[in-house]
Amino acid sequence: MTPSSSTSASPSGSRLPADSHDVIEIRGARENNLDDISLDLPKRRLTVFTGVSGSGKSSLVFGTIAAESRRLIDETYTAFIQSFMPSLGRPDVDALRNLSASIIVDQERMGANSRSTVGTATDAYAMLRIVFSRIGEPYVGTSSAFSFNNAEGMCPECEGLGRVSQIDVDELVDRDRSLNEGAITVPNFGVDTWYWKTIAESGLVDPDVKLRDYTPEQWADFLHKPATKIKQNGMNVTYEGLVVKVQRLFLAKERESMQPQIKAFVDRAVKFERCPACDGARLNEAALSCRIDGRNIAECSAMQISDLAELIRKIDDPSVGPVLASLRDVLDSMTEIGLGYLSLDRESGTLSGGESQRVKMVRHLGSSLTDVTYVFDEPTVGLHPHDIRRMNDLLVRLRDKGNTVLVVEHKPEVIEIADHVVDLGPGAGAAGGRICYTGDVAGLRASGTLTGRHLDHRARLRAQVRPHRGVLPITDAATHNLKNVSVDLPLGVLTVVTGVAGSGKSSLIHGSLRGRDDVVTVDQSPIRGSRRSNPATYTGLLDSVRTAFAKANKVKAALFSANSEGACPNCKGIGLVYTDLAMMAGVASVCEQCEGRRFTPEVLTYKLRGKDISEVLAMQVAEARDFFPSGQSRAVLDRLSDVGLDYLSLGQPLTTLSGGERQRLKLAIRMAEKGRTYVLDEPTTGLHLADVDKLLALLDRLVDAGNTVIVIEHHQAVMAHADWIIDLGPGAGHDGGRIVFEGTPADLVADADTLTARHLREYVGAGS
Repeated sequence: MTPSSSTSASPSGSRLPADSHDVIEIRGARENNLDDISLDLPKRRLTVFTGVSGSGKSSLVFGTIAAESRRLIDETYTAFIQSFMPSLGRPDVDALRNLSASIIVDQERMGANSRSTVGTATDAYAMLRIVFSRIGEPYVGTSSAFSFNNAEGMCPECEGLGRVSQIDVDELVDRDRSLNEGAITVPNFGVDTWYWKTIAESGLVDPDVKLRDYTPEQWADFLHKPATKIKQNGMNVTYEGLVVKVQRLFLAKERESMQPQIKAFVDRAVKFERCPACDGARLNEAALSCRIDGRNIAECSAMQISDLAELIRKIDDPSVGPVLASLRDVLDSMTEIGLGYLSLDRESGTLSGGESQRVKMVRHLGSSLTDVTYVFDEPTVGLHPHDIRRMNDLLVRLRDKGNTVLVVEHKPEVIEIADHVVDLGPGAGAAGGRICYTGDVAGLRASGTLTGRHLDHRARLRAQVRPHRGVLPITDAATHNLKNVSVDLPLGVLTVVTGVAGSGKSSLIHGSLRGRDDVVTVDQSPIRGSRRSNPATYTGLLDSVRTAFAKANKVKAALFSANSEGACPNCKGIGLVYTDLAMMAGVASVCEQCEGRRFTPEVLTYKLRGKDISEVLAMQVAEARDFFPSGQSRAVLDRLSDVGLDYLSLGQPLTTLSGGERQRLKLAIRMAEKGRTYVLDEPTTGLHLADVDKLLALLDRLVDAGNTVIVIEHHQAVMAHADWIIDLGPGAGHDGGRIVFEGTPADLVADADTLTARHLREYVGAGS
């Protein structure tokens, strides 16, 4: 018997017990709305989870399988190490067996740290640094000499950021006032605050003199004096000029960690300019003097990744052969995954959710790990049909390496490559959480479930397009990769702007229309607000609900606000107690006093038609519409239903919403306004196939009510339904930025030869 065969079979030739663990067994899963479900998932296969929004897909995949995998891995660490880690609760499930280590590749935006770039996030820049340190001329040192995050390589002027901040003093002070009159307008520097006293009582300036009457010396001391020990009221205190103190207190912090009012102040007061010393390259003179084939490392990092891959391919030096091979693999993978239009110096925080997910994916493609469970959350977000095929190839490659691949997805192109499908539903929220079908794709088609019925459903081209009434002109747009594009957007119709990822769609529309009068941009960006914010507070619905409770019970309306008098004192009205851990993700646990209801026991004694305020906030939109049959509350709830958010609960924290849900929530608020131009950015994100038809009906209602609707979208159903299409391309990055077609969808299908035309032609043909 050979050594290899002895590892896979017993002496009698039968399988070893180790070979029998070929399914993940889930028994009695009840996380969130899951209805005590049990199923087996095949390992080393590609499984796609389908179902309407809110049906329980994420609760099963992320909240149960991935969460338990992470918890069990954390338990392998010593008790000492675990004491520094978040205490993860066990998912609500009877049994989970045969789990493997899970790697979640989600759409969470990558950290907005300005020192993180595409190159650092994928290790491509680290490999490029090694290449330059070995074969670049002249020799300047080790790879750390090319790091803008290391003192050895960073530009001393901007400390490796590539830009310097200039503070607008007039945003800090009102020169026509004295200090006693509140001349300092910086947050937390009001009259009689500690910060104000250290300046006003320093003796360096007169607090009664208007700032514009200061002598040059007083002005310099007031604004720019470095930290100095002075005597103040018998105490030693440290005095700093106002600009110095503002830089230390605010500018040394990452923007995303700031409180909203501080962030708004910094955005007003601080202007970032390209660093004059390094011209934005982030590196010092020595690092920039080293070149390969006439280019320094900053110039290579600024190149489009697809071009950099070609450049690296031409380098032939055995001393860095292995590193070059690895770098080529990473760059080729990024091009293959549809990110070839990015550059390594692109800041991670500027990537979209879909781009972030694909960048994370690159890290795993070259991994030597196998028998891992990879979990993806709609990996096709932001992808043109042309790019979806490349994404599918990568998912299959991960599976073929011996990994279990779990994908939450709505797109039929991805569902069709699945080895196994799990369809949840039949509805959302309380109407979901059940297994409607498990099996192969052919079985799904024949199953009669909502997903099965819509898998081959195709929207048809409009029989007659609506006439436009005037145009909205864009002239010589040159943002990012746009090639001085001029185009007229028709008014009073539904226009779809499309093209492959990176072709310039967002640059054209957002870069040209944002800020124009009468243009409402409804995108997927995070909604301003804390974890206290929810659909009820964000839409203004809670105001009318509180008034109704107050009137019915003859008490103050403030009692029914979890941010005011009625809040549980233990959790301050959040319903959860958050424990912040310095180096790890924070932990949330349900408040023991109010049991997550957010209000005091007294407030919960007040009822409205038999329900207390916490029960009303726990209602889903569909249920709340029955509870509030008329009035202002019903009008708001109807708009939420119109945009497909029937399944959201009124009190669900906004921080838990997906990008598509955030966009539809914003749209619900703006729909009350008439005669506007709406710009929507991929509104089909997160929508089930059956819900796309509802979205199309909603877009029609907006247009028929006299509005103009401009949609940036890749979904062929939306393209087919449009009155007018603008197609950008022909490719991505510098291969894009041009209009390759503008006209009706019928003309695009009949006459054009763009990537979009080919895919829309195939889509429409399949439905005829």
